[in-house]
Amino acid sequence: MKMYVICDNNDTLTGMRLAGVEGEKAFTRQEFEEAAERILKDRTVGILMITEGYGKRFPDLVNELKMNNEPLVIEIPDRHGTGRKPNFITSYINEAIGVKL
Repeated sequence: MKMYVICDNNDTLTGMRLAGVEGEKAFTRQEFEEAAERILKDRTVGILMITEGYGKRFPDLVNELKMNNEPLVIEIPDRHGTGRKPNFITSYINEAIGVKL
């Protein structure tokens, strides 16, 4: 089982390739959709990583990919860092279980 990344900049793609992860760039919604559809058909891919920018630009598409498909689709920060607030994991847990940590 392998990992694959779809990103929107050369730096992220180069870094992932240096780590042994194959990938490609997609700049438009159509390019992103086509790349994702092609990778989702590849049964050797177990994890599809996408940069957080896609989640901001195409939230409907990214949510559908996460909910209705195999492989596992995860969002990763790109070279600019994460767009999430510093304590997003704690906030997520607090919201999920209703207990303040």
